[in-house]
Amino acid sequence: MNKQQLLSKIRQVRNEVSRLDFTVGAMSDADFENHPDNYASLSEDAALLSEQIACKLRHLIYSTTKVKKDEYLVSAASVQGIQIHSENGILEITLPCLLPKRKQRRSTEFITDPLYFALSQYADGHALPKYRQCVVCFSHIYSRDLFGIRARDYDNLELKALLDVIASFLMEDDGGLLCDAYNTTELGQYDCTRISVMDKNRFYDWIKERETRLKSISDF
Repeated sequence: MNKQQLLSKIRQVRNEVSRLDFTVGAMSDADFENHPDNYASLSEDAALLSEQIACKLRHLIYSTTKVKKDEYLVSAASVQGIQIHSENGILEITLPCLLPKRKQRRSTEFITDPLYFALSQYADGHALPKYRQCVVCFSHIYSRDLFGIRARDYDNLELKALLDVIASFLMEDDGGLLCDAYNTTELGQYDCTRISVMDKNRFYDWIKERETRLKSISDF
């Protein structure tokens, strides 16, 4: 990449940062109580812009510095707050965000790349299970203060990209005959997505343990 190409990419990022600043300003001015849909649209636009900016800056780092992709993304996973925990045969991954809509495919890179390297790093120090028949439960946890205006249909969310990453570490096959996927919507203190992977014979107990806080459940 020559200097002119680099400056052009930096200008693109600066333009998107300006758009982000304008959109966040519009969020501040929006009538949240009387026009919640408008506020929700603005907040989603701001979040997606932030993710696009982060991804573009990552690629600039990879192409113009000596920083290696895997080293950076391990740090990104830590900064984002991706957590991985295994107990009683269940591996649980917590992502510090709600999943993007399926039409916004470009934005999945923001979370899937750090997730891949977080799982890789976790596997270096822990024996990961290799499930032949399993259940994957996506718990979409919304901040209870904002839940009413933002709940989304499960089939509109970008779940497959995350499932592909998880399957590469934990599953012999993520086909429908061997892998069942479920969704739950829950309320919590803050937005996040929790992904629980377990043997099929563990799923019934998992549901019973959480039935008091599950708001809905359906097939994926």
